[in-house]
Order: sequence, then structure tokens, then C-alpha cells
Amino acid sequence: MPDHDWDDRGFEEDPWGAPESITATPSNDAEQFELTNDHNLWSTSPRAGKKAVYEDGTSIDWLREEASERARKHRLYSQHGIRGLLLPIIDSSRLWIVLIATGVGVGVTGAWLDVLVRWLSDLREGRCISGLFYNQVACCSGLDPGDVCTEWLTWSEWLNVRSILGQSLLQSSTYITLAIAFSGSAAILVLTYAPYAFHTGIPEIKAILGGYVFDAFLGPWTLLIKSLGLALSVASGLSLGKEGPLVHVSCCMAYLVSRLFKDFRHNEAQKRRILAAAAAAGISVAFGSPLGGVLFGLEELDTFANETDVIWRGFVTSVIAAVSLQYIDPFGTAKLVLFQVTGVSDTWRAFELVPWLALSVIGGVLGSLLIRLNIAAAIYRKNSILRDHPLLEVVGVTAVTAAVSYLIVFLRVQTSELVANLFQECDPTRGDFHGLCNPNALGENIFLLLITAAIKIGFTAWTFGIMVPAGIFLPTIAIGASLGRAMGLLTQGLHRAYPTAWVFASCPPDPSVRCVSPGFYAVIGASAMLGGVTRMTISLVVILFELTGALSHVLPIMISVMVSKWVADVFGKDGIYSSWIAMRRYPWLAPVEFRDKGETAANCMVPFERIVTINADGMTITELLDLLKSHSFYGFPVVTQRTRLLGFITREKLKSTVETLQSDDDTSSQVPPTYTFLPPTTDAAPSTTNLFDLLEESSIQLKKELPLELVVNVFQKLNVRYVLFSHTCHLTGMLTKSDVVSLITAKFPHEGVLVDTAEPPEVVWDARTPSQF
Repeated sequence: MPDHDWDDRGFEEDPWGAPESITATPSNDAEQFELTNDHNLWSTSPRAGKKAVYEDGTSIDWLREEASERARKHRLYSQHGIRGLLLPIIDSSRLWIVLIATGVGVGVTGAWLDVLVRWLSDLREGRCISGLFYNQVACCSGLDPGDVCTEWLTWSEWLNVRSILGQSLLQSSTYITLAIAFSGSAAILVLTYAPYAFHTGIPEIKAILGGYVFDAFLGPWTLLIKSLGLALSVASGLSLGKEGPLVHVSCCMAYLVSRLFKDFRHNEAQKRRILAAAAAAGISVAFGSPLGGVLFGLEELDTFANETDVIWRGFVTSVIAAVSLQYIDPFGTAKLVLFQVTGVSDTWRAFELVPWLALSVIGGVLGSLLIRLNIAAAIYRKNSILRDHPLLEVVGVTAVTAAVSYLIVFLRVQTSELVANLFQECDPTRGDFHGLCNPNALGENIFLLLITAAIKIGFTAWTFGIMVPAGIFLPTIAIGASLGRAMGLLTQGLHRAYPTAWVFASCPPDPSVRCVSPGFYAVIGASAMLGGVTRMTISLVVILFELTGALSHVLPIMISVMVSKWVADVFGKDGIYSSWIAMRRYPWLAPVEFRDKGETAANCMVPFERIVTINADGMTITELLDLLKSHSFYGFPVVTQRTRLLGFITREKLKSTVETLQSDDDTSSQVPPTYTFLPPTTDAAPSTTNLFDLLEESSIQLKKELPLELVVNVFQKLNVRYVLFSHTCHLTGMLTKSDVVSLITAKFPHEGVLVDTAEPPEVVWDARTPSQF
């Protein structure tokens, strides 16, 4: 018989002692327990310390995971001799192998996506004589500025169609048909092979990094279909981008690489640190912004912000991803800057603050409008016939988008090409982008830019949520850039019309010297619109100046982001990603400062009368099984004398143990055995088995008189799953993570509207609602 002293119950294998999950066959499970002479149940196998296998739809126990990692590190560094020297190095090298492989992989994937998207997009309008697989830039490379490219032919030219009507019909029909083929193929791939590959993925990544278990969201099929479907959906011309989904792609890659090592497979906290670094690499590749990627991980993903090790790993992974991207050089520019701003003066004038502030206010208002329109579209989709016909919706949206876009020159081109040209200043040595630099078409260009922005708002609000991979960064940038360029052209036109006005007194007296740079106004508009939609601040500023290279104009970008966020917060403080998290009801606790109105925990806790508890004095196997079948809670408080609190037992522990004991029960016995959770004693009844060892050792108990604000801070700072409230050792109430999430998101009018009770458990964190506990 083993010694029953508390210090000798397998702490070397697991600091928490008791078994968490029993997944072997019943015959093997029986070997993990042994009855003592006084009929107490004790662990006898090292496998009793095996970590719990979390199911999708649950939330991890951070305290347990952190303690397990500390115990593993302690065992690792306490080795002697050559093992003590080599094992820590090997352990650290495995981590860096995962991060380096992820950085290189996402860099290569991002470059491959850029090339594929460019080729598929150009294919809608024509082909290269030299070869079908050349895009327009590669086909016309090597020409001097102003030269006519004869190697690239439109489809009407290649088929030698000479009539104007025939050319228009052929070009438009080919444009629309290929757009539908691309987006339809992406939707079929998603619906058939990887349903979780649609949308952006950032809301789910935020929830996963916060402790939500959603391994199906990071699987190999999701990675493959997300990458291929992303290229197809972006090339179709839909109002979406690939930047946000690259975060999902990067996290899938890191998850699959980490699965090669056992330690990472079984440590959920360490897994999330790796995913946080991978997310930074995704943004680094998406925007060519390694520093912005790190700041995005800290600000938008708001996880591990106080852990320097994670920041360092994210920084290294971002740099490796950016180096891989630049080495492949998919843009053919030998630069990492995606939308480089050229021809902008290093100085800016005070009068420009007025149109810039106007753009900031417009960006904040339109950003909030875009969020509300997107929410309304998602709710309508959920409650209409479109829910049952996602492929038909994708085809319809693509057909409308392609037909309308073909009629407007600024919408016809790929969004990335539009943004790149809107950010550029007019240069006689470069071609004029569809008359954008024509001073005689000022009114027409402003009108077209405003129409482009308005149509893109409507298309983006609807497209962000259909059954294809879709990001919202690039279309948002395009909307803001269109508005900003229109404002810049208007300001430039006023300067040309009234050069001697006192407002323009700071401009150079020589009219040939540019005073107003409309390209930089486009950057200001893009930053304001992004700030209004995402509510990002510091990381957004860094991403934009790394994206454009406009380092000398960081201060105006900061001002525009600040003002747009202030204005947008008037209409609601939730950005687009927080809104989708609330609509999907993911168990994500926003790191916002919660303020109560004098309430205490007693105002929000689930009172004792509504809590399902376990009687520690004794329950039969049948009663325990009925309890598990009747209630799907995460766990159950254990009480004696009706209200005296002994502890808490998780559902996983209780279920696995009860199933094991049920298989070993002696059915021929006249008196069914009783199972208690009382502390071990020597005077227990002969037919009583003690399960006290299964109780959690990390339960937090508080008084219900504590301010609600303090209790919420406990959940936010400690990442606990539940808190028990007691008075003189008697249970008075309980709060779970889902209760606190509901409390914080209660202000959101559409909280949980996208949750369907018929959906699989990974979509809903807990089977209960706070009112049903």
C-alpha cells in the first residue's frame, strides 16, 4: 500500500496530484486507483497525473497550466550532470524551432498568396502573350516609363474582337464570370472541407489566446483551405482583404508545427504563447510591418502584454517572417514597404490640420457606421433564407460586386492597386492612374472617389461575414484613402484657385512647387477609417508608417487616429473584432476597466439556492451518473452539512472517475457502495469510497460583500474559470467566467445573436447561461 501522506501523492508527476482525465480503456483505468484498508481511493499510477484533455468549446484552467509548466521546468533544470546541461538547451531549442519554422512558413505563404492573387486578378481582364502564368506587371517588366506594353492583351484584343459593343460585352462578361468562379470555388472549398476557414479569424484567435479551446479552428485542413480560398476570394474582386486572415494562417502554422513536440501538445498556456508570437508574424507579413506586428499582438490581441519573453519571441518571429517575405520579393521592388508614399514633402503646413481633422471626424463616424451595417447584415443573414444557402449568397454578392465595379474605374482594379495609386503623388515620369492627376478633371475625380468610398462601405459591410475567407483591413484602407484623396484634391484645387489667400500664406511663392500633397491626405484618411473600425491606436500608427514609409508625417497620423477613435467611441467603444466576439459569445474577457455602480458580488453572483452541488457526505454511483447526465456544467461545488463548502470538482475529473468506478462495481453486492468527498478518516464505513483527492486545489473563495469591480479584476488578472463565495466556510454563491463575460458584454445590444443552440459545442463556451446555473 502507498503512503498516504499529502507530500507523497505524485507531486513529482503533477503538482496538483489528483488525476484530471482518464482516457484509457477501463481495464487500464482501474490500475490507476487502489483502495486502502479504510476504503479510501488513492492514485497508484504515474498516469494519474496526466493532464486533462480539454474539449473544444471549453476554457483552459490557467492556474493549473501555469503550475504544470513550472513543475516541468523545475524537473528539467534539477537534472544533474550532462543531462542538466543539455536538457534545458534542447527544451529551449524546440521552442525556437517552432517559431523560426512559423516565421519562414508564413513569409513564404504570404509571398505565394501575393503572386497568386496578382495573377488571378489580372486574369479577369486579359493575358500575357509570353505565357498565361505571367501577371501584367511581370509581363510588362523592363519597359521605360511611358512606353506602351504590347505583350499584355485584353481578352477582346487576344480574341481579335473589333467592334466596341463586342469588346465591352466580352470584357465585362469575362470579368464577372471569372469573379464568380473564383469566389464560388472559395466558398465550395470552405463549405466542403473547412467550415472554420471563412471570415477573418481574428475574433477567434483573440478568444483562443484568452483561454478558449478551439483546436478545430487551427487544423491542417483549415490552414490549407484558408490559404487557397483567401487567394481565390481576394482575386474575385470582392470588397475584402487578406491581411487579417494571415493572422489565422500564421497561428494554424504554429499550432501544427508545435504538435510535433509532446511538451507543446500538452501545455495549453505555452501553446498560447507560441500562437501570440505567430499572430505577430502574420501581421508582419500582411503589411510588411514587423514592428507593427508585435504592437498589434500587444494592443489588439491584448494577451501576455506584461511578459517580456512573449514580446521577444513575437519580435523574432516577425523579423524572420519579414525577412522571408523580402527575400522572395513578390512585389519585384526589393522593398518591404507595400504602399510607399513618394513625392511628399518632409514638412507640412498648419492649415492642413483643418482638412486632416475633418477627415478624422469623418473616419470615426463612417467607421462606426460600417460596424453597425456589418452587424445588421450578419443578423439579417442569420435570420433569413440566406443562412441555408451560403454558396448562393456568395455567388450573388460576387455578381453584384463585379457588375458594379466594372462600371466604375476605381472599383474595377484590385483594391491593393487602388490604394497604392491613391497614396502616390502625381509624377510626370509615371503614368496617370485613370486621369487621377488630370487638373482639368478635378470635379469628376472627386465625385468618382466619393462614389467609390460609398459603394465600398456597402459592399464591405455585407461581404465581411459571407462564407469565404475575408479580411477587413484593406477595404477599410481603400475607403479612407478614397475619401482622403478626394479631400486632398479639393484642398489642392482651392490652393490653385486662390494661391494668394491668407490661408495659403505658408505655401511656397513659386506655383510650380507643390504645396498640398493629395497622396498623403489619402494616408490620413486611411488611418482615420482604420481607427474608427478597429479602434487600434499605437499599433495602427506604426503599421501605417511602416506600410507607407511616411516616417516624417507620423505626428499627423497620430492625430488622425486619436481623433477618429474619440469620435467613434461616442457611438460605441467596441471595434469590429470585439463586436463579432460578442455576437458569437466567445468567452473572452476584454481588458477594459470595469466600473461598478456601487454593486457588490452579491448583486451578480448565482446564489446558493440555484447552484447544483454535490453532497460530500455520500452519493451512489447512480446518483453521480444522473447528476452528470442532467447537468452539463463545467464543475460542481462540493458541500457537507448542506452548505458547508469543502471544495470544487471539475466535470472532467468526476466523469472519468465515475466511469472507471462504474466498470469495476460489483453488481452482485446487496448494498451499493457510497462515495464521499470528506477528508480521509480511519472510521469510514466499509462500503464507502473516498474521492476527496479529486477536489481542486486552486479554488478561489471570496466574500460576497466585495465590490463587483474587484471580483471582475480577479477574473481578468488571474484568468480563473470560477470564484466561490463563502461566509464562515459556508457556500453562499458562485460566479463563472461566462457570467463575467455576459456582465461586461451586456451593454452590447446584439450579444449572442449569432449563437445557435443547434451549433456544435465549440461555438458555445458553456451549455448554461448565468440564469440557469
